Amino acid sequence: MPTNLAIEDALLKKALRAGGLRTKKETVTKALEEFIQRRQQKKILRAMGSIEFQDNWDYKTDRQDRESRR
Repeated sequence: MPTNLAIEDALLKKALRAGGLRTKKETVTKALEEFIQRRQQKKILRAMGSIEFQDNWDYKTDRQDRESRR
């Protein structure tokens, strides 16, 4: 999808150097991929500590129960 963006030249040059990429397109694509990845990681980190674990959970028993239901 062709898109025209007005990106600050100095910022784009810094990103090109920092990323070691050859083209503006590669640089912007990589930046977007990393932006998305970082946001997804933040969601995972926010979820940490919100999951309750059962102290008495036995994975062997749970596995046998699941297999017996098949």
